[in-house]
Amino acid sequence: MTSIVKSLNGKKIVLLGGTSGIGLATAQAAAAEGAQVIVASSRQDSVDRALEALPAGTQGHAANLTDETQVKALFDGIGDFDHLVFTAGETLALAELDKTTVADAQGFFKLRFWGAFTAVKHASAHIRTGGSIVLTTGVAGLRPHKGWSVAASLCTAMEGLTRALAVELAPIRVNAVSPGVIRTPLWAGMTEQDREALYRHVGASLPVGRVGEAEDVAQTYLYLMRNGFVTGQISIVDGGTVLV
Repeated sequence: MTSIVKSLNGKKIVLLGGTSGIGLATAQAAAAEGAQVIVASSRQDSVDRALEALPAGTQGHAANLTDETQVKALFDGIGDFDHLVFTAGETLALAELDKTTVADAQGFFKLRFWGAFTAVKHASAHIRTGGSIVLTTGVAGLRPHKGWSVAASLCTAMEGLTRALAVELAPIRVNAVSPGVIRTPLWAGMTEQDREALYRHVGASLPVGRVGEAEDVAQTYLYLMRNGFVTGQISIVDGGTVLV
C-alpha cells in the first residue's frame, strides 16, 4: 500500500522567509525531522542568525525576494528540491483607510503577494515529483477589523492565488496556512507594552485562552508538505479566532 502521509526525512525544503518567526520555526521543525533545509531572506544578518539556530549543514541565502532576477537566480542555483514554503513578510502595518496612502497599500502587496507569485513562478520547474508549495495568508480576510482593509484584501488575494495555482501547477500540490495572532517579530512595529496588551486581549478572547506561538503554526506547514492528498486548501491555525 502506498504511504498516505510521508516523512520529510531526506527531503529538500526551501523556506523563503525562513529566518525568523513562523518561517524559522518551520525550518527547525523540518530539520528535526531529517529534512535538508535551505532558508532565504532579503537580509544577510537575518540569514546568519537563522543559521546559528539551525543544524550544521543548513544552507542560507540572502536575496531580494521582490526582485525577479534575484529570485530566478536563487532557484537556478538551488536546483531541484521537494517543497517550497513562503512565509516572507515585513512588519505588519495596520491603519485606517484615511491614513493609508495608495503607495503604502501597494507596498504591502509587493513582498507578501507578488513576492510569493514570483517565487512560485521560478520555483515550480525545480520541484520534484510528489513535491508541494505552501504559501501564507491570514484570517484578516475572514474576520477583518477597522483599519484592516489592506491586510484583509491581501489575505483574500492569497487564498485565490493558492487555489488557482493548485489547478494550474497540478500535480504539484499548492496550499496555504492562515494563522491568527501569533507571537512573532511581525508585531515588532508596536511598543512592547502595546504588543503584550494585544496578546493578552486577543488571547483572553479565544477559545484556547492564548495567542499562538510560531511552533504551533509550524506543524501545519509540515502537515501540508507531508500529506499527498491535500491541495488547494487554506489551513486555518487561529486558536478559534474566526469563531468568536
